[in-house]
Amino acid sequence: MIRRINLSGNPNLGVYISVTDSVALIPVNASPKFEDALREALEVEVLRTSLSGSSLNGALSAGNSNGFVVSNQAMDREVEALMAAGLEVTRIPDRFTAVGNLVLANDNGAVASPLLSEDALNVIGDVLEVDVKVSTVAGLNIIGSLGAVTSRGALLHPHTSEDEMRVIEGALGVEADVGTVNHGVALVGACSAANSNGVLVGEETTGPELARIEEALGFLEG
Repeated sequence: MIRRINLSGNPNLGVYISVTDSVALIPVNASPKFEDALREALEVEVLRTSLSGSSLNGALSAGNSNGFVVSNQAMDREVEALMAAGLEVTRIPDRFTAVGNLVLANDNGAVASPLLSEDALNVIGDVLEVDVKVSTVAGLNIIGSLGAVTSRGALLHPHTSEDEMRVIEGALGVEADVGTVNHGVALVGACSAANSNGVLVGEETTGPELARIEEALGFLEG
């Protein structure tokens, strides 16, 4: 299911929500109405949490069905609560806190920003149980903000090069396309929350953008 919705008036859904095919990490103060919409569209268990004392769960974590990697500033109580809920959670060793902006992952593989260290790449691969490739998107390092990926497809920044597209498709085992959200915004990862069941996008997303998103993320099969 694809649905247009804002989070407390904010269209930057991917900054605040970290989602896999089984679970979504949402801000503690998200409204019950938003939680219900997310649960219906993405068909996931919803966990309310902060990371590093912040509501920026999408920016501060990345995951797949095997686990999550989180900011090195994540608090012990936050990590322990997520682990108590049955999730595998590990902090990355690098100084970069916005791991969600630096990783694209699904259940088939992961792509990491060139900014991340070899140690961080190893942690990502171990926790998510996938091979990790390194690439930019549209020549930029903040790849998590520039791509929305699931185990069915990938939507990337409109300026993604053919070489970058090949690396990402090969790493994630899906076909990718380019597009925008929220009436021309190229930060498709920062402005959406997607898994293999559905996708949430900001309310300003246009009809043609919705069609491209559905096709890119594999919701138009058959």
